Amino acid sequence: MRTFGLSLLLFWLLRSCTCAVGAKVNKHKPWIEASYHGVITENMDTVVLDPPLVALDKDSPVPYAGEICAFKIFGEEAPFKAVVLNRTTGEGVLRATGPVDCEIQKEYTFVTQAYDCGAGPDGAGWKKSHKAVVHIQVDDVNEFCPVFREPLYKASLTEGKIYDSILQVEAWDQDCSPQYSQICTYEIVTADTPFAIDRNGNIRNTERLSYEKQQSYKFVVTVFDCGQKRAMEDATVLIDVKPVCKPGWQDWSKRVDYEPGTGSKQLFPKMHLETCGGPLSGVKVMVELQTNHIGKGCDRETYSEKSLQKLCGAASGSTDLLPAPSPSTNWTASLLTDSGRDSDLIYRFDGRQAANVPDHVVPQNLTDQFTIATWMKHGPSSGLRAEKETLLCNSDKTETNRHHYSLYVHNCRLVFLLRRDFTQVDTFRPAEFHWKLEQICDKEWHYYVINVEFPAVMLFVDGVTFEPYLVTDDWPIHTAKIDTQLTVGACWQGGMVETPRFTQFFHGSLSGLTIRPGRIETQKVISCLQACKEGLDINSLESLAKDIKFHFNPAQSVLVLEGEDLDSINTAMTKVSYINSRQFPTPGLRRLHITTSVLCFGEDLCLNVPDIRAVVLVLPPSEPRITIGGSNRLVRPASDLRSPMGVAPFKELHITSTVMKGDAYGGARRPGVMELMHNLDYCDVLVIGDELNPERESLEVHHSALLGKHLDATNSTSGISIYGVDSMSHYEQTLRQIRYRNTRPASLRDRRFRLTCSELNGRYTSNEFNLEVSVLHHSAPVEHVNHMAAAQPPYMRPVHHPLMIHTLNTHMSGPPPPAATVVIVVCIAALVVIVVIGVYRIHATHQETSREEEDGVKEPEAVWDNSALTITVNPMETVGGGCAVDEEVKEDEREEEEEEEEEEEEEQLGSVTSIESDSSDDEEEEEEDESEAHDMKERMSKLEWDNSTY
Repeated sequence: MRTFGLSLLLFWLLRSCTCAVGAKVNKHKPWIEASYHGVITENMDTVVLDPPLVALDKDSPVPYAGEICAFKIFGEEAPFKAVVLNRTTGEGVLRATGPVDCEIQKEYTFVTQAYDCGAGPDGAGWKKSHKAVVHIQVDDVNEFCPVFREPLYKASLTEGKIYDSILQVEAWDQDCSPQYSQICTYEIVTADTPFAIDRNGNIRNTERLSYEKQQSYKFVVTVFDCGQKRAMEDATVLIDVKPVCKPGWQDWSKRVDYEPGTGSKQLFPKMHLETCGGPLSGVKVMVELQTNHIGKGCDRETYSEKSLQKLCGAASGSTDLLPAPSPSTNWTASLLTDSGRDSDLIYRFDGRQAANVPDHVVPQNLTDQFTIATWMKHGPSSGLRAEKETLLCNSDKTETNRHHYSLYVHNCRLVFLLRRDFTQVDTFRPAEFHWKLEQICDKEWHYYVINVEFPAVMLFVDGVTFEPYLVTDDWPIHTAKIDTQLTVGACWQGGMVETPRFTQFFHGSLSGLTIRPGRIETQKVISCLQACKEGLDINSLESLAKDIKFHFNPAQSVLVLEGEDLDSINTAMTKVSYINSRQFPTPGLRRLHITTSVLCFGEDLCLNVPDIRAVVLVLPPSEPRITIGGSNRLVRPASDLRSPMGVAPFKELHITSTVMKGDAYGGARRPGVMELMHNLDYCDVLVIGDELNPERESLEVHHSALLGKHLDATNSTSGISIYGVDSMSHYEQTLRQIRYRNTRPASLRDRRFRLTCSELNGRYTSNEFNLEVSVLHHSAPVEHVNHMAAAQPPYMRPVHHPLMIHTLNTHMSGPPPPAATVVIVVCIAALVVIVVIGVYRIHATHQETSREEEDGVKEPEAVWDNSALTITVNPMETVGGGCAVDEEVKEDEREEEEEEEEEEEEEQLGSVTSIESDSSDDEEEEEEDESEAHDMKERMSKLEWDNSTY
């Protein structure tokens, strides 16, 4: 136990001495540099430091205290460690703890410290140096190849030019260092190409290229980085050669064919504007459709003025002052007409023609409200001081030259004169209304409407309102009993001159001159009357770009497009189209004129785009063949003709229209017939032969037949005319309701009518449909008399039935015969009738007996015994007996005249004439059916005969 305690004491004493000595030995801290800079090559693990990593300790060479045991690194996720190579010298090294990639991180910065080994082997009492900053740079390795940003490059150039740069190709490298990531060289791999490339990838042409020689070039380009590493995949370059650029519209056709009935047709489906690459700030395009040579300025409906007004819903009651020449409107026959206008009635005035309108045509009831409308084409007058050119003038016919109202042109000003009478107004009132407009003398067609609501007067030109710029007042005209004369194309000067004459002649063209008293025309009707049926259009407006602005003129003959983006303008131009809504448009050329203005940044106009001139060819429409069919003969009893409703001659009428169409089949054209539905504008029913006698004949259509249709009708002794733009079915329905009535059909042999229909004011007309109306007369008894003439005794002679003579001669004119002659003729006729009836009865009885013997059946009535029958005519008794019969016949004739309707109804039913005698009050009737003989036997068996003469 003593020994253990001694040993423990010795150990404690030794340790205490060692600690005291150690504390005295490790007196100094290790020392290192303040900072280090190192370099490590990527994918390597050793860092080369400058200066080298060495730690010094002043305690050297004391063991442990003068030795370096460790270097520690302080930094977030620094992929490095410090290793002591020699504890005595204090040398160390930095190594990467994992792969170092320059493309991920090029530099690292962290802190390190050196530690000595302490006072003894256990490391107790160690000391550490100050902290040193270590900055390490990662050296790059050329591990990646350059790569082109695009596999294919495209460009275009204009022939004949040398370019410094046509296009630039570009490549890049993933290496992190400038040495290996930079592109140093581009090369064209394809040989013999007229192109070169510089180190920046700019490609240029080495010679002037020709479009005719070669339109495109294709070659391959490669690239090297500064480490001379080549790209793995080369790039392809495609360069198109264009002809010399000329600004203008491309890919458009000079002629566009338009087939009628196809609706809207695109004019420029592939059109685009070539600007030669210049920067643009805006484009303005104006498309103009020139149709001045078509009709009255454009393709309008060529119906008559009345039909157009009816179609547009204008008020009725207008008077056409320039109608087509006809027997009833012959005052326009001497005027010059402008032919070749596709049924459009145009009158041309050359300063020598005028027409006086008949008094019965002139409206006599002009009030404070009326309308004057006309189409006019007028140019500037020759001479410094032009004279008045009168369109319409109402002036005194004789004695004085007062103008009551007139419409004239003076120095390209339109003037309307309206002088009121003292009976209407007795104060100083407006009298002359002046308008100064460009349209008056531009040699183009315009539609003028003057609405008068006195004292206000308004002018409409092509549907646009214009107020007078000058109104002059005047006193009213003094009342005088002088007739007035309405003149078209000049003014009538009938007073204060030696010879009445025309003056102030008009130079120009007029059409559709009308005047409507008591009403003014509405804006809607005016627009309808002058509306063009052809014009420009834009397909699918909703598809236009938002920056596109467009507007049409009222006639849709001018379209203006504006936009900032060239592609939007090109798209909008492809949607411009031509449309013609007429079913049968006027064929021919329509000219197109396109003007373009290109604006550049900071400049007004920077590009001159040539104008375009093209044409639209409207092909001739398939001409319709209008056919009227039905029964050509109408036979009706007199009672039908005499009835209040009369007969319907055209009840079975039908109207059809066909066109010839060519169908493509196997490259050949096969004609075909196709039924077509279209409108008609008038149908005329003309009386052939003598005109209708208004005392007993009428041809008319009831007003109810026109209700709900755009139709109207006028009739006269020459026939009836139905007019208005409406469908064929409506015309057909109306024509079927035309009624013909004759209150005295006995005088009618037959009545013939001719029906023709028209479309577009006579441009297309139907066939002439002829219809004959006849009366169903009774069968003449004279045929039976003649049939029995062979069996008459020698002293008997056949004579005509008196009633038949009367019937046949009712249509003949002449003085009545003397009374004695009438008595003698009637007496003889009555006697012969009695004889004929007797003979006829014998013959009928004989036929009946033979029939009964053949059938074996006898009638219960008494059989006529003709074995002993002898008829003797006493000439002496003829006078007495004849007179008695004459009294009966004359009385019967008076009854026939008073009750002519009943007699003619009996004639249509085929009944025989009844006659009364002294001994008989019964009536004989003859039927035309198969039971005629049997009925005659029954009637004649009831007759009572006077046998005193037997």
